[in-house]
Amino acid sequence: MSRTRRMLAALLFLTLAAPAAHTATAHAVPADTAPAYAVAARPAVPDGTAPHAAARVPAWTGSWETGVSGTTALPPGAAVRNAVHLTVGGTAVRVRLSNRLGTEPLRLDEVTVARQRPGRPGSPAAVPGSLRAVTFRGERTAVLPSGADAVSDPVRLTVAAGADLLVTVRPHPGSGPATYHRDALRTGFVAPYGTGTGTAAEEAGTAYTAVTGSWYYVTGVDVRTTHAAGTVVALGDSLTDGIGTTPDTDHRWPDLLAARLRDLPPQRRLGVLNAGISGNRLLRDGTGPSALSRLTADALTRTGVRVLVVFEGINDIKGSPAATDAEAFVRAYRTLVTRAHRRGVRVVGVTLTPFGGHRAYTPAREAVRQSVNTLIRGGEIFDAVLDFDAVVRDPDRPWRIRPDYDCGDHLHLGDAGTRALADAVDLAELTVPYGPSGPDAPVWFTPRSPRPATPPRSAGS
Repeated sequence: MSRTRRMLAALLFLTLAAPAAHTATAHAVPADTAPAYAVAARPAVPDGTAPHAAARVPAWTGSWETGVSGTTALPPGAAVRNAVHLTVGGTAVRVRLSNRLGTEPLRLDEVTVARQRPGRPGSPAAVPGSLRAVTFRGERTAVLPSGADAVSDPVRLTVAAGADLLVTVRPHPGSGPATYHRDALRTGFVAPYGTGTGTAAEEAGTAYTAVTGSWYYVTGVDVRTTHAAGTVVALGDSLTDGIGTTPDTDHRWPDLLAARLRDLPPQRRLGVLNAGISGNRLLRDGTGPSALSRLTADALTRTGVRVLVVFEGINDIKGSPAATDAEAFVRAYRTLVTRAHRRGVRVVGVTLTPFGGHRAYTPAREAVRQSVNTLIRGGEIFDAVLDFDAVVRDPDRPWRIRPDYDCGDHLHLGDAGTRALADAVDLAELTVPYGPSGPDAPVWFTPRSPRPATPPRSAGS
């Protein structure tokens, strides 16, 4: 290739890689067959660039996520300061807000972001000089129709991997029930009624006199970075949501996995997005929409997604009505995989962990769990398998969790258990150069033949 042609090719690449000036809009949550960009406009770089190039050119990457579990009321006029933990850092951020489950239009009067002042269990105070106003298509206010999400304009703010970000939202009074994530396991802060304009921009946080254990409105944070090659989304239930772990410590297994991924070189590093919802099911709606229903909104349209980890199904087995047909799980898993492959996303399946001793346990339900796990391990469904069951089960009583991993309710894992899950993940299964999600996926993604589960890594190795 001549020097002139090489220069033209480079200029064309830089032009295509430049992010759009405005990425926010309010629009309805897509149906299962919605087009790739129905939830939020996604930039070209993470979705249209090979991983090694994305690691060198600043690109938008998902850094934090939560799924929506329902709606709840807020005091009229209240502002909420959400604290979220970023998995990758960058030089700019943008936030995703949701009215997906709301029954009325959501009017946003003020939204801000800031780095949280260090300290546990956290503080409503921002690091001095870090607070920024958030805009939507250049405006500081926005209206989200019922059933809609919106992504903000880029905000220039340097954040580090593992940093805590404050996302403050002050909705207009009368906006109706708030779409929220019930079990944040992070302390958030509420400024009660009557605080008025400017509350979201208060750096010291003195107006935030009440605390909450939920996240309100905010469902995602992207960062612009040269230090990651995309994201992995963990789609799951309370075991992914972190129930059983110590609050305000970020000991969910996806958080601990993110810490391991941060040690990799940028061309292999991934942000980790936690789409776990306590009580969530694979086959039917329960707490939040089912995994099948929310796959597009919570996984496939997240920025830079390259790998999807599916850890869902135990609530279908132990719930009411209980799912008893293992083949129904297989059909659902295959549907998830097919839809993900259409976007160029690699899918890793996870075996279902034990719940012997829990009040919902019965031998018949255990038989269903074992049948589902046998089918998952068989290697005919997913691109790869993580055998979390083998990691945490009691060797002497395999229908139960190991006592040192059990949080005490015989279903959920404590801090040691989630650490074992994160340490057991073979990072090579997540960081292979599978490429972009979106309509150009076939250029980079070739689904390989499914294979059986590999033996779990020993914790700490």
